[in-house]
Amino acid sequence: MISKHSHRKDEHLSLAEKFYRQTGAFDGLRFVHQSVPKYNLADIDLTTAIGPLTMKLPFYIEAISGGSPKTAQINQKLAMIAKQTGLAMAVGSQSVALSDPTLAPSFKIVRQVNPNGLIFANIGANQSLTAAQQAIEMIGADALEVHVNPTQELIMPEGDRQFQFLENISQMTAQLSVPVIVKEVGFGMSRETIQQLIDLGVAYINVSGHGGTNFAEIENFRRRDKAMDYLKDWGLTTPESLLESRSFQDRLTVLASGGVKSPLDIAKCLALGAKAVGIAGEFLHLAIHQDIETIIQTVQQWQYGLKTIMMMTNSQNLLELRQRKLILSTDLLAYLNQRHLTY
Repeated sequence: MISKHSHRKDEHLSLAEKFYRQTGAFDGLRFVHQSVPKYNLADIDLTTAIGPLTMKLPFYIEAISGGSPKTAQINQKLAMIAKQTGLAMAVGSQSVALSDPTLAPSFKIVRQVNPNGLIFANIGANQSLTAAQQAIEMIGADALEVHVNPTQELIMPEGDRQFQFLENISQMTAQLSVPVIVKEVGFGMSRETIQQLIDLGVAYINVSGHGGTNFAEIENFRRRDKAMDYLKDWGLTTPESLLESRSFQDRLTVLASGGVKSPLDIAKCLALGAKAVGIAGEFLHLAIHQDIETIIQTVQQWQYGLKTIMMMTNSQNLLELRQRKLILSTDLLAYLNQRHLTY
């Protein structure tokens, strides 16, 4: 008999697909086109790094699934794609497998399929240091995503109502031997939040802004009363969050996710200072509707598309791309002004 927690994993998966949509979160940003290329396609370098971890590509499969037989199949498929393309991959929250060890194989399958790949474990910030260590060991993880998700929890019918994020994050950052990436789940990060995390010793964050998988909408749908629909647009977008992070980017590694649907969205995140870009909703949609070979072709097309954009901005590598100033919409300029941010 499937547990309530495991059933919730399947609910999240189906609802993430149900509410999957193109949001245009990055429409307010444009590159300045350069008509005379300085480089050839073969000159373009897409490698990046998250601390000690070198990544062949600056985008990766963000946390999606695990915790039930159905999600195990998704994880297996995504792991095969990661292995054949060189993509890093994060698993979904492993707390379900810590409370019910019979579900651990739905996460372990990722390492079994891709023994030499970069794999990120995932656990909530309300979990203990011991639980974090167990999550890492479960899949032989190279890094740990620690998700901060008060909005999701507070809307979730059975969610947490008390949070020990500060103490737990401080312990994990200080005592774990792998990079600890503190990650939002689609509501973005303000500069105040980022400063709090730096004060705790955090060196890696994923701003994960509004515009992709919408857990406010998903959890409200799961509520019997459906009474919290007014929060479906809560949060900062990914571009807004990256702009909030810019004054801290010399002190910590910033990753991005949330509403990323194309190589152009990836390039915009990288230009705003992200070292790597996670993609969840798009890969979930592909994993459900396409076969492995088709998805591999899509990843290759994205790789080519990103190199194309870099050529058209005269950027040989990601450091040069970060030096290319984007044109901002009037809405984003107003946001910068009201938040007293510079770009």
